[in-house]
Amino acid sequence: MTVWDDLTGQGAAIEVFRAAAESSAVPVGTATAAPDSMTHSWLITGPPGSGRSNLAYAFASALLCREGGCGVCADCRQVAARTHPDLAILATDRVVITIDEVRKLVSSSQFSPSVARYRVVVIEDADRMAERTSNVLLKALEEPPERTVWILCAPSEADLLPTIRSRVRSVRLRVPSTDDVAALLVKRDGVDAETAERAARESQSHIGMAHRLATNDEARARRAETIELALSVATVGDAVRGAAKLLEIAGADAQAITEERDAEERAAALRSLGIEPGQAIPPGLRSQIKSLEDDQKRRATRSLRDGIDRILTDLLSLYRDIVLLQLGARVELVNEAISAEVRRTAENNDSPSTLAAMDAISDARRRIAANVAPALALEAMLITLAEAGRSASRKVAR
Repeated sequence: MTVWDDLTGQGAAIEVFRAAAESSAVPVGTATAAPDSMTHSWLITGPPGSGRSNLAYAFASALLCREGGCGVCADCRQVAARTHPDLAILATDRVVITIDEVRKLVSSSQFSPSVARYRVVVIEDADRMAERTSNVLLKALEEPPERTVWILCAPSEADLLPTIRSRVRSVRLRVPSTDDVAALLVKRDGVDAETAERAARESQSHIGMAHRLATNDEARARRAETIELALSVATVGDAVRGAAKLLEIAGADAQAITEERDAEERAAALRSLGIEPGQAIPPGLRSQIKSLEDDQKRRATRSLRDGIDRILTDLLSLYRDIVLLQLGARVELVNEAISAEVRRTAENNDSPSTLAAMDAISDARRRIAANVAPALALEAMLITLAEAGRSASRKVAR
């Protein structure tokens, strides 16, 4: 067993990091040393769900482990628990990474490693840094300590400043195949092969979402409800009610992810402050609890946005299936479980109306990213879907 075993579909990228970790353990100047394999700063890019952070922590384990990433020693277990003394992590649950968070991380990166060969710093969502925040990080990348390794993760190189990109070694990940993700779910989560294959296909090879769909009945039910709602919208009234329902579904999804974690964080904070359950919070400690609650509210905002984005992704997969059937493409459907309904919709509509629906979904995503009220963006999207369906029906009738 090694730290690379739970990674899937990224053989080329794994070899790059494995070679770097192995070369870092060999003294430079020896016959087997390969100093060019290792560098002080890395950027892992790839689509959502491709396993960017998983690969980053596997590489961190390989650098911090005395055995090069055995997966079972104390160092590897500490990295897996995110508690290793030479591992620093910046993983935000909010919309942006603040400049104060990066300053604190840069300051800690200056220390020498305490027990391992390196001090490893991982930034999971480097694309969430504003330009001013990125410039703080840039100074650390320009003059890094000898034994500090930075690992940044982002969807693409274009999400970072050119000055940042020029100072890191970039490794691109690809979308894993459905078979690779399904095999991982069977091996790691113990789900049956049929459930794993359906979850991998409906998540479009997003590893995290595939895990949720394979192991959470409520997540599967919410996805099915979203698809059914989109197919049933026919009038403006349906669109308005549908938008409210989609927000409700996204909110329930976000709450399912954050509720338990929020409760655990609050309980841990109260214990650390010496406050018994049910006891009133002393006035001098209320600011700390208020700060925690503010962080949780910001996390809830991001979780809701992520929930809406998952809904839009599912809807795009639906109309992708429909338009491919209309064009006669011989490909596997994402929504194979409801293939009969998808085929019926494809027969009753035409490809221009389906493409118009896909454009409406993309417009909704851009509007929400630009801080348009989600309810308004979803209403406009569903109205367009209904109009496209009516227009196509009239053409078919003729």
